[in-house]
Amino acid sequence: MKHQYIERETRKIKTEYLYGDKVVRFLYSGIKESAPWLFRQLTSAKITWLLSYANYRGFLAARMKEYLDLQRNLGISAEECLEPLELLDTPQRIFERKIRYWQCRPLPNDPAAIVSPADAKMLYGSLAETSNIFIKGKYFDYEEMLGGNKKTWLRAFDRGDFAVFRLTPEKYHYNHSPVAGKVLDFYNISGSYHACNPSAVVSLVTPYSKNKRVVTIIDTDVKGGTGVGLVAMIEVVALMIGDIVQCYSKKEYENPVSVGTGMFLEKGQPKSLFRPGSSTVVLMFQSGRVRLADDIYANMFNPLAESIYGVGFGKSLVETEVMVRSFIASSINNS
Repeated sequence: MKHQYIERETRKIKTEYLYGDKVVRFLYSGIKESAPWLFRQLTSAKITWLLSYANYRGFLAARMKEYLDLQRNLGISAEECLEPLELLDTPQRIFERKIRYWQCRPLPNDPAAIVSPADAKMLYGSLAETSNIFIKGKYFDYEEMLGGNKKTWLRAFDRGDFAVFRLTPEKYHYNHSPVAGKVLDFYNISGSYHACNPSAVVSLVTPYSKNKRVVTIIDTDVKGGTGVGLVAMIEVVALMIGDIVQCYSKKEYENPVSVGTGMFLEKGQPKSLFRPGSSTVVLMFQSGRVRLADDIYANMFNPLAESIYGVGFGKSLVETEVMVRSFIASSINNS
């Protein structure tokens, strides 16, 4: 079936080209069932590194570049990129490109605004059964996602809300801080390298909490903060993602530093970089602290758009394509 999403700026329904979808479907519907040992090997760190190398730096790079050239013609703007397009002459350089985000991705003026951490396709959900966007246990297992030994954060985000941002190979792959606040905790969780393709997500169920990921807990109720309580930013690797590089910069891309406990993150600044592949960022919010943007909420229930998530999970789940640093939600209160 088709997988469609809403282009936010035009409100048009778009059909996504799912790169490698036939391979992903075979891997997750065929190999996973008939050869579980092989499936585990194919979603391991070693195979992910080999696939990433082959597609972005090795013998398959020329074929991948043809695909990315098409995407560049469709959506990668020469005016946005810091480097001339002719210097982006390998798939990896295209993938890791830098943009003039301070010009082409302006921040909203509202200090209580939460912004998108990435150029991505976005869905919103709730862990509270009383919510009409209750989507528990579909994209991730809650305790597994944050780390089962992190009782403090499990209590903090219990019955809260979350947003999923799915990056595709042609996207700008720097992640930016969605809020301003102080880092209370920062930790890595080991795991697999499952694909984040919609077909794989529906087939596997809770893949994001099975993959390797980096968790950053941000306190926004501090001086200069966004005032939306605690926010968990979870960067999730995927098939052909070899690494998540922490590279926070206070100005443009200058003097990047690793993220750590005690650091203050300015809203909208570059925080990390996904190394080649498709990948996902998940944001988690405390209960009753955040109000989702009206258009993103309405788009989720668009009856005219076909969604693999909607069919697979039996709910209306239509993604909205959002731009990094664009408004996605705001504070309900500052208490």
